[in-house]
Amino acid sequence: NDLNKHKIGPKIHKTTISILEELLKLNDDPRVHGVYLHLPPAALTNRVLNSLKPEKDDSLEGKTVLLVGGESPFRLVLQCLIERRGMVTAKSHWDSKSLEREVRCPHNGIVSVWLISCDVPSDLQISRAQTAKPVNHLAEEIGLLPEELEVYGRSKAKVRLSLLERLNSQPDGKYVLVAGVTPTPLGEGKSTVTIGLVQALSAHLNLNSFACLRQPSQGPTFGIKAANNLVAAAIDARMLHEATQSDKALFSRLVPSVNGVRRFSPIQISRLRRLGIIKSDPSSLSPEEVNSFVRLDLDPEKITWHRVVDTNDRFLRKITIGQASTEKGLTRETGFDIAVASEIMAILALADSMEDMKSRLGRMVVGTSRSGTPVTAEDLGVSGALAVLMKDAIKPTLMQTLEGTPVFVHAGPFANIAHGNSSVLADKLALKLVGEDGFVVTEAGFGADIGMEKFFNIKCRASGLRPNAVVLVATIRALKMHGGGPSVSAGAPLPTEYISENLNLVSGGCQSNLKKQIQNAQQFGVPVVVAINVFRTDTPAEIDLVCQLAKECGAFDAVPCHHWMQGGRGAVELAQAVKEATSKPSYFQFLYDLQMPIVEKIRTIAKRIYGADDIDVSAEAQRKIDYYHEQQGYSTLPICMAKTHLSLSHLPERKGAPTGFVLPIRDVRASVGAGFIYPLVGTMSTMPGLPTRACFYDIDIDPITEEISGLF
Repeated sequence: NDLNKHKIGPKIHKTTISILEELLKLNDDPRVHGVYLHLPPAALTNRVLNSLKPEKDDSLEGKTVLLVGGESPFRLVLQCLIERRGMVTAKSHWDSKSLEREVRCPHNGIVSVWLISCDVPSDLQISRAQTAKPVNHLAEEIGLLPEELEVYGRSKAKVRLSLLERLNSQPDGKYVLVAGVTPTPLGEGKSTVTIGLVQALSAHLNLNSFACLRQPSQGPTFGIKAANNLVAAAIDARMLHEATQSDKALFSRLVPSVNGVRRFSPIQISRLRRLGIIKSDPSSLSPEEVNSFVRLDLDPEKITWHRVVDTNDRFLRKITIGQASTEKGLTRETGFDIAVASEIMAILALADSMEDMKSRLGRMVVGTSRSGTPVTAEDLGVSGALAVLMKDAIKPTLMQTLEGTPVFVHAGPFANIAHGNSSVLADKLALKLVGEDGFVVTEAGFGADIGMEKFFNIKCRASGLRPNAVVLVATIRALKMHGGGPSVSAGAPLPTEYISENLNLVSGGCQSNLKKQIQNAQQFGVPVVVAINVFRTDTPAEIDLVCQLAKECGAFDAVPCHHWMQGGRGAVELAQAVKEATSKPSYFQFLYDLQMPIVEKIRTIAKRIYGADDIDVSAEAQRKIDYYHEQQGYSTLPICMAKTHLSLSHLPERKGAPTGFVLPIRDVRASVGAGFIYPLVGTMSTMPGLPTRACFYDIDIDPITEEISGLF
């Protein structure tokens, strides 16, 4: 009597072929004992009805079905559907005596038992329960040619950049950015809103749309970690060899004799040109030229390049290397960053071609010589090898949502310690594929003050693209926190204020943080649609209040979204609002002019976006700013602030829209290859630490079934 049932609904499979494919799989699945068809009349063809094995057909008119479990909306819906098909429903509680009495009663005529569970399946369970369409079918649907696809398995593929050349004359679609209010530590659902919105646009409004997302931080690193750590290894190896060899020995090894002939490699020719040595015959170099060529003379105290690792590890923030006897006593202090903070990750996200990426990799500054000259990856001779490691990484990965709509997953820089956006190339490819009337929806990390600001001032400068609208995601719980609610901690139960109606807290959050983030978006001249990511504890009065206040604060529109529960259908109202907003003129403008001094660009962001009174630049930060401006010529680069994501200020505990504070600039670094200067605000670190109770306590795998638990 413990039967598993499977329901097929119209939102999952829309064609007869896909329905038949699913039914054939269910026929052969021993875990499924009954199938109930709930489809539009047009889909209930003889071919569909006859494909189901009789022993699994639960469409039994006049028979009795026992529904086991507590009262729930799902049970009521299921009961209604079954009774509409001419069956009779009986009910039973979970306890064994009630169930045995109902099933064994000969007069009940029960032919089927349905177990109704109120448990919400995990994201992982939902995802695995869906059968993705083959990626080559998806590619054909969106207009890709077979030769533009590099398939990896059944459901994902890399897309070749030659597509841009083929669709060069195709007009771009509408460009929509999803940002958010300053989040709680739990996150407010920008990624789910992005997915829900594109599902609504494509599957429910029949508009071409594409989502462009960043990869998960603990996912595939696309060769980034290998490339980053190759640079670090090359730095220390070069310093060792220069410290232990003469000019002649170095030259002999750097330009070895092969069959009695010495030749410079193309990368070495480039280095000679940068040194002003216009020669190609190794034997023609003078001793002084040989010395300049073989000696980078890196200052150990001024090496800025760190190794990277994928996981948070606070004890790698500062380390000492070179302690083995084989390293000749050449110890030095260095550290690790998290992989998503690597400059190579930023380059992957900002490059617009293979040529551009290779050029940016070569320009990366790894340190300074003792004479004060910047030393680049090109000087180290590794830029070509880096490009080889990254040659597949630069191609966006094509995937799909649960409703079969296309997604590009590409690059993964954090927004608090990097620029926090997916790749320029993914956006450009998607904008061509959707066509003039289509939509590309991309997401910026954390709150609008960080991810959105960098999207506009850094990513849009690099890409030349201009957005048509911003979707600003808010949750009732985040607004309550900004309105004066108690602190929220990941893994801890939410305080009562967050699960019961409290209009005063909601209003306070709207009038402070939501209002400020709407104003931040408006400074760039782009219309704002507020999307309320609805939770089951939110009340209609709270939702209505946010919609009202958001519009009063200047939003083009504000709508509730139920995509988490209903999929694309739950975001149709948002999709309609976005469609309307993008039909209006956009007057996009940057926040600052690149010709402004570095300090003034930092001050502009601090005052206009964060609400600071001013900035306080440390002596060390000022020294570096002067150095970048006077000696290295980096003063025209945009700014990428490294700042906490939990507050508009530098203090995570200050919620709402803080005022009356001075923003401390502790340090300033240059990512020349990526193309920005990044100031470190307050105590911000580029290597996060693990909390007392990390999520790995909840992650496990069944060694028999290989089922994973606790990931989502």
